[in-house]
Amino acid sequence: MFSKAFRVKSNTAIKGSDRRKLRAEVAATFPTLSSEQLSELVPNKEELTVVKLYAHKGDAVTVYANNKNPVLFEMEKILYPTVYTLWSYPDLLPAFSTWPSVLQKLAGGADLMLPGVMVPSFGLPEVQQGALCAITLVGNRAPVAVGVATMSTAEMLAAGMKGKGFAVLHAHTDHLWGFGDKSYPPTIAPLVAEPAELESTDDDDKDEEGREPDSHLSIDPSLQRDVGNWSLREGDGCARLTEEEEESGETGAAEGAEDTTKVQQETEDGRTPQEQMDQLLHQCFLHALKCKVKKSELPLLTSTFLRNHMFSCCPEGQQLDIKKSSYKKLSKFLQYMQQQQIVQVKELNKGVESIVDVDWKHSDIKSFVVPEMLSVVSTAEESKCSDREQLYHAPEITPLYGVSAKMAPLFQESGHKKGSILSSSDVRNIIISYVKTNELVDETNKNFVKVNPILCDCLLDKSEHDEILKLKWDDLLSRCLERLQPYHQVTFFGHEPIVRKGTLDPIDITIAQRSSNKKVTIIKNLELYGLDPQLVANSLQQRVQASGTINPLPGAKDRVQVQIQGNQINHLAKLLLEEYRLPRKYIQGLEKAPKLSRKK
Repeated sequence: MFSKAFRVKSNTAIKGSDRRKLRAEVAATFPTLSSEQLSELVPNKEELTVVKLYAHKGDAVTVYANNKNPVLFEMEKILYPTVYTLWSYPDLLPAFSTWPSVLQKLAGGADLMLPGVMVPSFGLPEVQQGALCAITLVGNRAPVAVGVATMSTAEMLAAGMKGKGFAVLHAHTDHLWGFGDKSYPPTIAPLVAEPAELESTDDDDKDEEGREPDSHLSIDPSLQRDVGNWSLREGDGCARLTEEEEESGETGAAEGAEDTTKVQQETEDGRTPQEQMDQLLHQCFLHALKCKVKKSELPLLTSTFLRNHMFSCCPEGQQLDIKKSSYKKLSKFLQYMQQQQIVQVKELNKGVESIVDVDWKHSDIKSFVVPEMLSVVSTAEESKCSDREQLYHAPEITPLYGVSAKMAPLFQESGHKKGSILSSSDVRNIIISYVKTNELVDETNKNFVKVNPILCDCLLDKSEHDEILKLKWDDLLSRCLERLQPYHQVTFFGHEPIVRKGTLDPIDITIAQRSSNKKVTIIKNLELYGLDPQLVANSLQQRVQASGTINPLPGAKDRVQVQIQGNQINHLAKLLLEEYRLPRKYIQGLEKAPKLSRKK
């Protein structure tokens, strides 16, 4: 349907009443979605737009986009999820697998023929003709297409897996996918955890005194060192702006005494640390002008010049700190360089200075030679920084459900016992099978299910035993999921999936008040998502030019928290959402960001 370009008729923000109607429609269409997942798919406050368009064959389609990514589309009053939605909820629809070579044909508008469907050893999902299905590639549970089954599973097998199996409506790389951010499918490994293994793992956790449940998550060995000595003072290749540190009273007398001691000490070559810092400052300045700054970048903000160019020229193992130089401030240093007629600095906007001209023929620049070791290290560091976001892969997080003792009678017929771990689609299929096997569908209204003694004991409160005799399908499924034990599966790129009890804690961002009415930003739980707190802190320190520290997280073993001066949530949001590409739903506290002032 979207194999060719479509014509957009309108693109407007959704109204509050329409948002509520959409949420109700999604809940009715996809009853397996929990209330939390429903709020994520159709959020209350985030940007949600309604796009009305005409497909190339003239079909009228309504697309719902969340943060510019199409998440749902509607035709003839039927809602369908897009691949962007299915990547977040891969078990939302029954899935059939095909081979990677078939994907290009599906995106080109072809339907999926049954010979192209891979039949796994455990059999195909049970679907009826007209059922909405997801199509995945062999070895990856991330759906790449959405289609409608042209026959039931029994008819597919009876036909010897020949003929057309699915009418494909939307596929990865088609024009509807291109309407979003054009991201690629994640890698979602099959569920391999066995209930017996998980039970023994839980028992081991209980036996080990003082052990944290999250200790199953593999963390970079570099994070297992003594966190008590971690700080962002030396060896991180970053600098702190003098003005911000002079204004902050948080560093206290201890750091002041430490700095005084360092200044009084002399190095082996007879130079004081201040003289060394002056030389490093000159070296980074000339290196940046000779190798980094281009004429097309001028005028260049002095703060940008320092952050993006001078810092990257700092040798490995050294820290460029203007406060420790004789100039104390960047503005004074640049004034001196202007007197030497190397650069010309002007205040283009009130209180904001920019470099407007550079004399690249100046003798100091022409005679400057980049040290060999520095050039090699600098190139390696730049390559490392530029590839950092590409090397990092956000983990795939899948909610799972464990069968508790109270719910065990409901799952006995399907062969599952206490401690069994199931996905939401597994739970849905088991409940549907149980209802049909025990003939509990209400004869007068098939939207209701009669409550038998087992359903009564498992799903109803004591006060409801005599009042509720029937349940709607969606109420039945939601009650079942609420009463199962929460688990989650975390899959890091290139590693086996890790299944743990409970829900995964989000990255927690808070703003704390310190002395002299100063604020600090505190970030917790970075390790749970495979992020190195030291690297995140270094990146933030470079961006905002504020000092930061890494401290042990109170009440958690082998966990740390990052602390950066000021309210830096806007910078942190850009880092986590845009560069590390973590889903917003796993970040808590972004609403505390300061409002950006608008230029008049």
